Amino acid sequence: MTTRAELTEKIVAHKTFNDIKWADVAAAVGQSKEWTTAALMGQISLSKEQIEKAGNAMGLNFSDEEVALLMTVPYRGSLPTAVPTDPLIYRLYEVISVYGTTMKALIEEEFGDGIMSAIDFTMDISREENPAGDRVKIVLDGKFLPYKMY
Repeated sequence: MTTRAELTEKIVAHKTFNDIKWADVAAAVGQSKEWTTAALMGQISLSKEQIEKAGNAMGLNFSDEEVALLMTVPYRGSLPTAVPTDPLIYRLYEVISVYGTTMKALIEEEFGDGIMSAIDFTMDISREENPAGDRVKIVLDGKFLPYKMY
């Protein structure tokens, strides 16, 4: 039996070997590159139709077992360690470690006591050319959810 982690490895290896871009798969699926990548990396479930479109775009024929895994609601946030060791993921963790309390304070000052949704949420990752070195631009856009009084 294949695990979801093994399926992710298969998808990533096939993508890499065949020089496939996530944006091209996303266009075929009809979703953003961020959403499609998260889904194929095991963090979001897909419909049968989306799986078929992704498979066709990648030249992958998923077995019934793999389709079922891709349709299963995942256990999200499944990094292998509490503090990530991958340098890029660690730097994002570091950003939250350093600026998380600032983000929280500024969001609460602007909106009140609550949270930013990770469900009613979009993300955009883009490249900005800069003479001093290209910049990574990450935009997180989540609905504000106030805590209720009862």
